[in-house]
Amino acid sequence: MNKNRKLKENKIKGQIEETIVEETEIVGGGNVTEVTEITETTAEAVDITAAEAEAERNALAESIDEGDYLLKVEHLKKYFPLATDFFGRPTSFVRAVDDVTFGVKAGQTVGIVGESGCGKTTMGRTVLRLHSVTGGKVIFDGHDIGSMSASQLRKIRPQIQMIFQDPYSSLSPRLRVGDIIGEAVAEHGIVPKEQLKDYVLSIMNKCGLQTHYYERYPHEFSGGQRQRICIARALALKPKLVICDEPVSALDVSIQAQIINLLKSLQKNDGIAYIFISHDLSVVEHISDEVGVMYLGSMVEYGNKKDIFANPMHPYTQALFSAVPVPDPDVKNKRIILKGDIPSPANPPSGCKFHTRCNKCMEICKTETPVFKEYAPGHRVACHLYEQNNLSGITHE
Repeated sequence: MNKNRKLKENKIKGQIEETIVEETEIVGGGNVTEVTEITETTAEAVDITAAEAEAERNALAESIDEGDYLLKVEHLKKYFPLATDFFGRPTSFVRAVDDVTFGVKAGQTVGIVGESGCGKTTMGRTVLRLHSVTGGKVIFDGHDIGSMSASQLRKIRPQIQMIFQDPYSSLSPRLRVGDIIGEAVAEHGIVPKEQLKDYVLSIMNKCGLQTHYYERYPHEFSGGQRQRICIARALALKPKLVICDEPVSALDVSIQAQIINLLKSLQKNDGIAYIFISHDLSVVEHISDEVGVMYLGSMVEYGNKKDIFANPMHPYTQALFSAVPVPDPDVKNKRIILKGDIPSPANPPSGCKFHTRCNKCMEICKTETPVFKEYAPGHRVACHLYEQNNLSGITHE
């Protein structure tokens, strides 16, 4: 990554030097000094921006690394090969997750929001090591998940679980509920074999499932009941972290409330940490302690829930929040309509990835990647609308 950045900077500097020579030949000696000063200032700006970005990236990683976090995600990348050459070496990639950094503390919830295709689910699966890690680190409870062998990973699997989006396809139709919940419990030896049924029944009771459901099959249940089965299956392994991949998006509003309240109750009683991936901002606001906003594989804004919802700084975050309906017929939201579709992660735009759809786009947005900076305690934003070289305030409105 650093090598590529240096090559890019050297290329830019080379172009600047060529400009100086051309201007010298055309205008002669009279204006050489003036042109040289302008181009050298541009070169310095490139150096400052690159150095500032690198410093901020390192500072963020250090703050996560030194903090009291159960899960530390540092500069996580997940690229999928798109095309290969004659020898089978990848020549292009889909950048599904591109340099994402955040941390999750024990007993807390981090909400991840963004449009479909922005990399939320891929990020969650990569944290769980269902996808291999292309770059960066995923450190769980002091262990680097990305570098673990299969046998080492097996030992830590029970501590990180996932609740999948679709409760209809994530349950085996051939197994009874008791077997679905108890299968992994028996495999990992969570309880002695003779206590397995009683343990599964206690988990079912904790998740609001009646004991006579033990012998039933998934097709006999409603969507909300199936999602409770999925939650029971995850919690049966006594995890420290659960990744919830849109667990309520397929459910009715009344059932959503039941599932969210169940997750909060279990968190309060057992101290479980959640990564909660969702499209529904009202649900995220209700359950989360911190919120991250993703766009095209990258984190564009991250901070405390109250800060993010009270003062969304990134234009993309503002557009998302403007779409949330207000339950008051006399209040009209000023809706921000995003133009165009989300670009392809195989060929992301240069500069700020959001500039192709941003109604506040400036020329600098098209060429330079904004620094992911902290503008308030714990509140980070990647946007050229705000001062990039110091933390004093806003440069544009």
